[in-house]
Amino acid sequence: MPERYVIFSHGKEGEPWSRKISGLAQIARSEGYRADSLDYRGVDSPRDRVTMLVEYCQKLPGDLVLVGSSLGGYVAVAAASLLHARGVFLLAPALLMAGLPALRPRVIDCPTSIVHGWRDDVVPLDHSVRFAREYRATLHLLDTDHRMYDRLPFVNHLFEQFLIDVDMHEGFR
Repeated sequence: MPERYVIFSHGKEGEPWSRKISGLAQIARSEGYRADSLDYRGVDSPRDRVTMLVEYCQKLPGDLVLVGSSLGGYVAVAAASLLHARGVFLLAPALLMAGLPALRPRVIDCPTSIVHGWRDDVVPLDHSVRFAREYRATLHLLDTDHRMYDRLPFVNHLFEQFLIDVDMHEGFR
């Protein structure tokens, strides 16, 4: 079996091993993936973050799942097709926010799942709905805020199921 990796991209003001990412990394490891999280602190440019992710992941010999939270969601989506990712899991992704470079057309070509909170006051929920509709991504709407801390056990469950589905069904969407 080839090596399998889950690589996390944190949000604009986040950190690489937050409570949310640490919990998801534990799930990834339990499913047989190696897990790592890039440190984007001090890197303000979204394009520079995408470049960092692409350069890091191009060295990995095996299958790749990208996970992104908030601005990290934008970074994961922008890099996914360049890296031939097997899946993308997004948490309140800042995909259509003003000031971000436009994403390429048909930017996603792999199974994608989005989790977003109804009470998110940082990234508008409508952005995830629009993106999910355009790319036929799975969309989970939860009664939570941007950080999702009060729903982390359920978010972990959704992520575990996503990894299982990606592994079982190459064409899963």
